[in-house]
Amino acid sequence: MSDCLFCRIVDGEISADILYSDDHVVAFKDINPQAPIHALVIPRRHISTVADLDQDTAGIMDHLTRAANQIAQDEGIVENGYRLVINCNEDGGQAVYHIHMHVMGGRAMNWPPG
Repeated sequence: MSDCLFCRIVDGEISADILYSDDHVVAFKDINPQAPIHALVIPRRHISTVADLDQDTAGIMDHLTRAANQIAQDEGIVENGYRLVINCNEDGGQAVYHIHMHVMGGRAMNWPPG
């Protein structure tokens, strides 16, 4: 999708501080971090929301989670802990309509989150 910010990052049209990349996902530092470590993990394939997942997108969440875990390992936040967040639609706090998983750590995460 030419108007999707994250698709443009995947295509290399917009630069990002890439932390991880493979055939299925790309991960980069969030430009407005809410924690000392804050990355976004996105599928290379455009899928607007988690509500749009179906049989044709099977395995996407597995790829996102594996990449998130690798980032947590690389950033040294596994032992103390980290938070994975996926927002869905407006009331869920989704701002960019391309599925993305937030990986946040480096400080204690409060509950409830917001």
